[in-house]
Amino acid sequence: MKLKIRLLYKLFLIALLFIIGFINAIVIFPVINLFLVASKARIRRDLIKKQWLRWFGLIINLQIVKEGELPEQPAIIVSNHISWLDIVVIGQYLPAYFVAKSDILSWPVIGFLARQAGTIFIRRGDKKHIMATAEKMVWLLKQNSNIIAFPEGTTTKGDSVLSFHASLFQPALLTKSVIQPTAIQYQGLAKEQAPFVGDDAFVPHLIKILSLDKIEVHLSFLPTVNSSGKNRHSVSHDAREVILATILNNSSPDIIENTSWGNARSILHQFKT
Repeated sequence: MKLKIRLLYKLFLIALLFIIGFINAIVIFPVINLFLVASKARIRRDLIKKQWLRWFGLIINLQIVKEGELPEQPAIIVSNHISWLDIVVIGQYLPAYFVAKSDILSWPVIGFLARQAGTIFIRRGDKKHIMATAEKMVWLLKQNSNIIAFPEGTTTKGDSVLSFHASLFQPALLTKSVIQPTAIQYQGLAKEQAPFVGDDAFVPHLIKILSLDKIEVHLSFLPTVNSSGKNRHSVSHDAREVILATILNNSSPDIIENTSWGNARSILHQFKT
């Protein structure tokens, strides 16, 4: 009974937070855009978006152990991808525009809020749309905005890192922006419950997340990738390898035993020195 009451209370708070999100998107953001110059309007919107994500984290009792330093200049932050929760985890630390699959547009409430927040949607397999997405990323980076992308293109259970889509790195190379790999690892009960994979639907998964007492996460902001003289494929490879090495370094011995740990450990050491 107590657990049901707690779940209902969290559902009420989430519903209230979504209402606040609608008010921000429909009323507050247009007013800000009307009365402030573009640069100041963007800063104010970014602060509101960060605060909204922090409130989301408080409701689900998000407990993050953060390592590493945030980028000191506009950057493209690339991370492994486990769940829609990744957005809440990373997004509350720095103002940024997310790159997400266009599938999110069909999600109830979240799709609308994501669009209004300036999320960059990408349709996999549509070369024309991918080019348009890259152009938008270039424009945002030139405007000194951060971009957070998940180059795997899909989610995993968190114990591996799929190959990265190199096209997402081209805008950073064209603008000579900082490329910062980031590793997310859910822990405790959240390690099994947080992954949003396969045919999972958003609302049932949200209820599952709200049923947990807390969400424990290890978040590592890793050393930036040196892109000098490199193409998008080599840069994407370097970013993936350092993220994978970090995940293996923090994983249990039985996972490490079944991987090329020696290679991953040497890569991690290389990026730290």
